[in-house]
Amino acid sequence: MDAVVVQDLVKTYGETHALEGVSLTVPEGTVLGLLGPNGAGKTTVVRVLATLLQPDSGGASVLGIDVLRHPDQVRRSIGLAGQYAAVDEKLTGAENLRLVGRLYHLPKRDIARRADELLERFDLTDAANRAVQTYSGGMRRRLDLAAALVNRPRVLFLDEPTTGLDPRSRLGLWEVLADLVADGTTLLLTTQYLEEADRLADRIVVIDHGRVIAEGTADELKDEVGGAVLVVRPAGEAQAEQAREVLVRLKAGAVSDGTGGELIVQGGDVALVRRAANALARAGLDISDLALRRPTLDDVFLSLTGHAADDEEGAA
Repeated sequence: MDAVVVQDLVKTYGETHALEGVSLTVPEGTVLGLLGPNGAGKTTVVRVLATLLQPDSGGASVLGIDVLRHPDQVRRSIGLAGQYAAVDEKLTGAENLRLVGRLYHLPKRDIARRADELLERFDLTDAANRAVQTYSGGMRRRLDLAAALVNRPRVLFLDEPTTGLDPRSRLGLWEVLADLVADGTTLLLTTQYLEEADRLADRIVVIDHGRVIAEGTADELKDEVGGAVLVVRPAGEAQAEQAREVLVRLKAGAVSDGTGGELIVQGGDVALVRRAANALARAGLDISDLALRRPTLDDVFLSLTGHAADDEEGAA
C-alpha cells in the first residue's frame, strides 16, 4: 500500500512556479528522500501534504485520505518537523511535549507517560525539566522530532531535519530515524545532505524548478551517471582553469566542478586515467590527486542540476 500519493501538484506564487506537475508515491513503511536545490519545491510539497498549503491543482493523499477534502483526518495521522525547531524556549522539554499532547487531545492519563517515553528515547531525560533555551542545537532538534511523534503518527514528514547540526548530532538523529522506520513508520525526508539520503532513503526523488527530474534507488541513480567518474584535483586554484581546458580537449565526457576544488569528468575509465595523466603532465600542471571511482549521489546531483549540492548548502 502507498502511504503517500502525490498527483500532478501545481503551485504558483505570481510568476514563480513552485511546483509544475509533481507526482510521487511513498510505499508504507519506507523512506523517500526528496532532493533538490534551494527553491526547487521540496518544502512546498511537504506543506501541501501536511495540509498547510492548498495547491492550485492536482491532488494528494496520506494513508488513503485526501489532504484537500479531509485535512483534519490527515493531521491526526501525521507528524511534521520543519527546518527549524518549533518548540517554546521558555518551557521545559517535558512541558513542550505535554503541551503537544494536549493540542492533540490525547487522554490526560496518557500525556505524561508519552512525554516521558519520548524524553527517554531521545536521550533528553536529564534535561526534561530545563528550559529549552538552555538546550544545544542538537537537543532542540531531538525535542522537535519527539514533539512530532507525540501522537504516534504512521507517516512522518521531515523537512531538512539535520540542517545546522554537527556531524555527531546528525549521526545520532539518523539512528533514531532508522529505528522509527524499523518500527513501521513511513518517512518522507527532504534534505540537501546527500550522504543522508544515501544512508536513509529506500528511494530518492530529485526535483528542480518544480519538476521531478529523476527518481529511483540510490544505486539506480548512480548508474544513470554512466560508469565511473574521473576525479582530478589540481594542486592550486591557479592551475584549476588550465586543468579544465586540458580535460575538455580530451573530449571524454562532461567536465564539471566537484567539491573542494575537484574537477569531475563523467564516464571515466582506465584508459582515460592514462590519457588525462599524460595530457596534464605535458601541460606542466601539478596535480595532487587523480583517481577513478564509482559515482556518488553528489555526482548524480551535479549531473542533474549542474552544480554540487554544497553550493546550495552554502547559499542556505
